[in-house]
Amino acid sequence: MHMSGLPGSVKSCFAISGLLMVLLPSSAVAVTQEIRAVFKPDPANPQFNQFQNRTPLSGFCLDNPPQCQAENLFSLRLPIQTHSNTTIRRSHSNVRQGAMFNIPSQWQSITVTHPTAPPQVVKFRIAGMGVSYRLPKPAPELTDGAGHNHLWEGSIWAYAGPPCAGLSGAGDDIGFNSFWRHPVGTGACAKKAMFDIPQPFKYETFDITYELVTPNPMAMVEGQYTGQHTFRVGPNQDFDLGDVMIPNDDIIVLDFHLDVEHQLKIDVPPGGEKVRLAPAGGWQSWLHSGRRPERIFRDQTFNISASSRFKMYLDCRFGPGRACYLDDGNNVFVPIEVSVSLPGGLMDSSGRPVNREVLKVGEAAGLQVQPSQYVDRQPGTLHFELHKDAIEIVLLPYTGKHYRGNVVVIWDSEV
Repeated sequence: MHMSGLPGSVKSCFAISGLLMVLLPSSAVAVTQEIRAVFKPDPANPQFNQFQNRTPLSGFCLDNPPQCQAENLFSLRLPIQTHSNTTIRRSHSNVRQGAMFNIPSQWQSITVTHPTAPPQVVKFRIAGMGVSYRLPKPAPELTDGAGHNHLWEGSIWAYAGPPCAGLSGAGDDIGFNSFWRHPVGTGACAKKAMFDIPQPFKYETFDITYELVTPNPMAMVEGQYTGQHTFRVGPNQDFDLGDVMIPNDDIIVLDFHLDVEHQLKIDVPPGGEKVRLAPAGGWQSWLHSGRRPERIFRDQTFNISASSRFKMYLDCRFGPGRACYLDDGNNVFVPIEVSVSLPGGLMDSSGRPVNREVLKVGEAAGLQVQPSQYVDRQPGTLHFELHKDAIEIVLLPYTGKHYRGNVVVIWDSEV
């Protein structure tokens, strides 16, 4: 009993006559950034059933880890620079004519797909943006003649324009680096210049923080799920920095990769592959007093580690139909029933605990099991029992005294 050569080349000719093609470079090249998250069961923390973001940090969160960890933020520094296309006029009345940031702070739904499994949805949003600006000349040389002490309305750049909130800032009279936090669905956050700022005024960095909500890995199959989302950068686009500040790249492509590394492991104790069926208390009552046993059975324990869906079914040496049989060697077959009890955290397809669920022959009749959490080396039991109608047969004096058969119990992760 077991638990268990290059294709032939084709030549083609063609002629070119009097044709000149001039290829012009495009105005910008898309910035592509990978967002990678991994789920792998952790025996040291089996209750933690979430993806872990494995995207390398850059920019704000790399420099300020405590602030990001407190709010579950991640950051990226993208290779985008922005420059002014005209002078930013002091006390401009239109926010689009100065320093303005309108970013995609609302939640986005990104579909990620698997080669063989149903698609899943990742929730993603940009939670903040930061830049390091560079002035064409030191701030004290920029004056409006009215005695203002700060280049920007509302004090220094680190104090974000409402409704945003500044998280950090540092700089000098030629430049400043800071980061602004954007609540969900925030519109434009802006600061008005108090002096004229001539060209070339630049944002030398482009930092974003983001929030990521991943699907439930316990309901996903093993493998990689991929998806893509594109943002536009420029006036009236997803990342809208006003009409004055123009980016050198106007497309951001985010490539999402979710890696699911499930575990399904069964440990059967030594000798557990040989199951001997017997009445409760052994055969003594039958041998000495002729008392017919009510049950002939054996329970076999095993340890299971599982983090994904699987199904259980049987394969038999003797077994027409959906039952397995034992043979006495003389073509007398008796049916055996196999059922399973699984530890807490493993449910059947109806969401109920698995308790003495009967296993059937064949993959099509497999018992569907769904973990509600990662189960690590928890005990389960296989119940082997002679069918009650077969007990009378094996006790007859003219039938064999030894019945044998192979029953293969299959745990199949390919659901």
